[in-house]
Amino acid sequence: MSYSYPSFLTDLSSALSNNDGYRLAQLLAPKGDYAQKLLEGVKDSSRLALSRYKNNIISPWDEVAVAHVQVVVHEVDGSYVEAYNEQSILVSAFLRAFPSLQAWSLPLAYAVLTDLRDLAEKAEDIRFQQGVSSASSLEDAARQCNKAFSICVTDRSGGSDSKRWGIYHVVGLIFKCYFSANRIALSRNIIRALKANTDIPPLASYPRNDQVTYRYYTGMLSFLNEQYSESESDLMFAFENCYQVPLRNVELILNFLIPLRLLRGQLPSEKLLSSFPRLRELYKPFLIAMRAGDIRAYDAALAWAEPRLVDMGVWLTVERCREVCLRGLFKKVWIVLEKPSRMEIKLFHRGLEVSGVDMPMEEVECMLANMIYKGYMRGYISHERQTVVLAKGDSAFPKLNTRSV
Repeated sequence: MSYSYPSFLTDLSSALSNNDGYRLAQLLAPKGDYAQKLLEGVKDSSRLALSRYKNNIISPWDEVAVAHVQVVVHEVDGSYVEAYNEQSILVSAFLRAFPSLQAWSLPLAYAVLTDLRDLAEKAEDIRFQQGVSSASSLEDAARQCNKAFSICVTDRSGGSDSKRWGIYHVVGLIFKCYFSANRIALSRNIIRALKANTDIPPLASYPRNDQVTYRYYTGMLSFLNEQYSESESDLMFAFENCYQVPLRNVELILNFLIPLRLLRGQLPSEKLLSSFPRLRELYKPFLIAMRAGDIRAYDAALAWAEPRLVDMGVWLTVERCREVCLRGLFKKVWIVLEKPSRMEIKLFHRGLEVSGVDMPMEEVECMLANMIYKGYMRGYISHERQTVVLAKGDSAFPKLNTRSV
């Protein structure tokens, strides 16, 4: 069935009159049934031809409609740079109308901003393949999302009509843009803005998916700043509350949560890893080594997995987990010798040799001092007697979940 441009404008006007944000989001989607019908029905998609109908709908929706047709045409052609530019025009026009709208418009805001971000990523890929150096589309998309964020924050409508209920969804889109553009530090500005506006409803009042997205990205920020306790708390919340479909979202969380849990000596179960074959393949050698206290096997796993761990951004954390494996080896030596309160350093040296790790006695002493300093062991070293004096009983090797990371 033919779907002419005037028919499209009529549907757009009807959805606006009915305050139907979901319908508007469908009509302005760059892909899908409506986009396909529009592509087939509009014979001349030039701006000049479409501008003849600008009086058929109130401003700035006439600009939104024209830009949308351009986006659909460029999307089909695979001209993603041009499609992004037109979507940016569409969003700019929409943001002029957005302050006067109420919460019913949030589904449309989410849709056009998400499409903007997706097209920005595609435009970046095209520019990279062509070797073109220009302003980042993702950074520009983040600026547009920031404008929407400001409009939501400053909305003074009350109750369910307030656009403030869209704050954390828009923040999630901004975070995605910053992380994709490798401008992660800019995310701190958004967090500061949220904290400065104390009259924003608490995060727990927002939809579950918005809570999960926000806690995932704040967990990532803490992870990158080596604030591991805060990161684990946020990522654990995201993991426990994330919808299990699609599994890819859960896997993204586990990429960072598993190393954090390993630092506490908490190994993922086989049941959990069975749902994520890629993570199981990656971490199984480390888990085997940690359970056995096998330092040589752990080092071999690090060398084997280094390229992938670096690409994931977790290599330093997994390398740090080597200390947990080392603690396991030293504890085994201590248990074999019936848990003495005094142990000569050479006994730990011998344990390392049995594990296939050859190093001077001085390095072993330094390693033990480091283990005590970091809380993996409790006691002190008598350098003159080359002896480690350990706390009595099981407190010599405190539980890993009692120490701060």
